[in-house]
Amino acid sequence: MSVPRLAVWKFSSCDGCQLTLLDCEDELIELAGKVEIGYFLEATRRELPPPYDLSLVEGSVATSADLERIRRVREQSKYLVTIGACATAGGVQALRNLASLPEYQAVVYACPEYIDSLADSAPISAHVPVDLELRGCPIDKRQLLEVITAYLADRKPDIPAHSVCFECKLRGTTCVTVAHGTPCLGPVTHAGCGALCPAYGRGCYGCFGPMETPNTRAMLPLLRRDGMSDTNITRLYRTFNAEAPAFAAAARDAEEADG
Repeated sequence: MSVPRLAVWKFSSCDGCQLTLLDCEDELIELAGKVEIGYFLEATRRELPPPYDLSLVEGSVATSADLERIRRVREQSKYLVTIGACATAGGVQALRNLASLPEYQAVVYACPEYIDSLADSAPISAHVPVDLELRGCPIDKRQLLEVITAYLADRKPDIPAHSVCFECKLRGTTCVTVAHGTPCLGPVTHAGCGALCPAYGRGCYGCFGPMETPNTRAMLPLLRRDGMSDTNITRLYRTFNAEAPAFAAAARDAEEADG
């Protein structure tokens, strides 16, 4: 039988999610004989021709070249999994969608007429069908390994859809909001990080994006009660997942309330 072929692709992003895969180290050694790297420029210059059994895609679609290439990647891949906030929700760079792109370009670039950029920074799913979205900025190593091994075993990946609050309870972490009045997006944020920030006394800031059924509107008065201004609430919801519908709606509500 042929060895499954894995490809890892970078679009508009910082490479952090690809580095999460490289950081797996010992686990990758166990996978070495079970999967063949077809394309992964972060790790090797060697390229193998398509098709690919599993493609992991990091980054958003932000340029015309991105748009052309993601369509080609989709055609060449049996399964396509997006990894990280950029690929699943447009990422930090999607903040540009909230203002005029020409204005941004004029401020940042000396010769903006040479910049080839789409009007929006969009998640991969806005342009091609996606088989699974893996959240986070960056993604969690355990979830990434679960996805790879699940597809190698031809089964559905076991990725939770519950909130960070559930993870706090699993690890026995005291609720930072109840105990200290710390603003926290844990109740509306997708699990996967292991409740890392609350474990160190910090409120969750939503880098894994919205959970499956978030009530972000109900969070607004709670965040205000805990000392956040509407301006800061808007920034909190937009930081990593500006294009995620539930977070985008909450940011708009806070912005409108702020006047």
